[in-house]
Amino acid sequence: MAGENQQRSLRKSIAAHQPAAPAQEPPNQHQPQQHQPQQPQQQQPRRQKQQQQLAGAGGGSQGTVAERVALKKEIGLVSACAIIIGNIIGSGIFISPKGVLEHTGSVGLALIVWVLGGGISALGSLCYAELGVTIPKSGGDYSYVTEIFGGLAGFLLLWSAVLIMYPTSLAVISLTFSNYVLQPVFPNCIPPYSASRVLSMVCLFLLTWVNSSSVRWATRIQDIFTAGKLLALGLIITVGFIQIFQGNYEDLLPSNAFNFWMTPSVGHLALAFLQGSFAFSGWNFLNYVTEELVDPRRNLPRAIFISIPLVTFVYTFTNIAYFTAMSPQELLSSNAVAVTFGEKLLGYFSWVMPVSVALSTFGGINGYLFTSSRLCFSGAREGHLPSLLAMIHAKHCTPIPALLVCCLATVVIMLVGDTYTLINYVSFINYLCYGVTIIGLVVLRWKKPKAFRPIKVNLVVPITYLIFWAFLLIFSFYSEPVVCGIGLIIILTGVPVFFLGVYWKNKPKCVYTITESLTYWGQKLCFVVYPQGGPPEEDDIPFAHSPLSGSEKSLKK
Repeated sequence: MAGENQQRSLRKSIAAHQPAAPAQEPPNQHQPQQHQPQQPQQQQPRRQKQQQQLAGAGGGSQGTVAERVALKKEIGLVSACAIIIGNIIGSGIFISPKGVLEHTGSVGLALIVWVLGGGISALGSLCYAELGVTIPKSGGDYSYVTEIFGGLAGFLLLWSAVLIMYPTSLAVISLTFSNYVLQPVFPNCIPPYSASRVLSMVCLFLLTWVNSSSVRWATRIQDIFTAGKLLALGLIITVGFIQIFQGNYEDLLPSNAFNFWMTPSVGHLALAFLQGSFAFSGWNFLNYVTEELVDPRRNLPRAIFISIPLVTFVYTFTNIAYFTAMSPQELLSSNAVAVTFGEKLLGYFSWVMPVSVALSTFGGINGYLFTSSRLCFSGAREGHLPSLLAMIHAKHCTPIPALLVCCLATVVIMLVGDTYTLINYVSFINYLCYGVTIIGLVVLRWKKPKAFRPIKVNLVVPITYLIFWAFLLIFSFYSEPVVCGIGLIIILTGVPVFFLGVYWKNKPKCVYTITESLTYWGQKLCFVVYPQGGPPEEDDIPFAHSPLSGSEKSLKK
């Protein structure tokens, strides 16, 4: 891994290459500039030679390259909303929204939990909106935790996300996609193991290629498939309203809706809220691509304020529609609720539901690849991952090495891991990260009270969220101690990796030699360079330009 000292030198080098005056001659457009992190003195001549070779090869093969090689701001408000909605609405609402119902014991309480789950997600998203415009860096939770709590805390979040959280989530979504696509071929049995894996990997490789080729293509796919999800759910809601107008709402009457077939305990309610909260996971994904947003200080909060209420509305009314066609017992016994709903009410058009699930998961894979690759990119830029992952394609301006790492990690998990067991640990780690990040908001308010904040939420908002978060976390440990314990162990395995790969500065010369060689050949293979332009830490963070007190400077150490 490249050390933090190399990355700091990289940022200074990038800043030094910026034009100091209009009279300065612009760089040669046919040779993409490369800014390499400072290496030990004995490595400099070799690195300079490699840079010249790579630049020459790039100029000869690619022709005219963009004026500035950097991540492009191509995500507008519509695409921003599509990223949030597309990542929140996955296959769960179509397949099995029964987790909330089985823990609440009644239809009425289940609907209340869905609404409150959306409300809690809205509180969390308000906090992330403030963090996103105060620290306008891609990387989301990781960038905020690193900025506020320091390198070790940020690395542990990054480690757990790259090692298990995102690869496992991507593997599960990919397998769900392949199972629904193959369902017509194997109508009476589960699709074969090899067939589902092969189709999952084909889908993964295809979307990795799309994301590597163009940010615009990736966002258009996200827009289209998010619209498809909403249309499918809109169909379910519309049919549900028709059912209500026809008088088929017995289970929604207050006398029946709160007719408990079991008395839920506090633990059951906690698990129900946990299921509801997980159904809304993904509301923070736009924060991972802040630097690619058009006017992020306006569009980030706008996208959040549009998307979360919309998803809450869709989730609640989709569940209401389900109850107009199925009794609670039928819903609990169904393995694919939307498919059962379609079979009962859509008749000839019942095929729309499995197709909708497949399209929903396809869009989800694209969204996860797009955002998780930016997390790897941000981690490498901070010196917490190999420096090759901080590079982007000289022409397409996409983080190809980071995308390849996300793709390959998912394939490994898919082939050698028990994905459906790992997802339990992922859920705990993901929820833990939310709370730690929002604690960071409170800490940042205390450490840097005068920092420029275009959005500043009332402290009641993060405190309310953290009370709810602590309540669910305590009952998670109480009800699932093994799952939570293993989740913590996965996070803590990153501690020795941090001290060996990041904190240890004076590594042997052979380590730098191997790292440089791998980085160079990675650049040649992917045709990638370091992004040009002022580093975000200096250009984008408002309080980076103001003098810091001693306590504030300690946050960066």
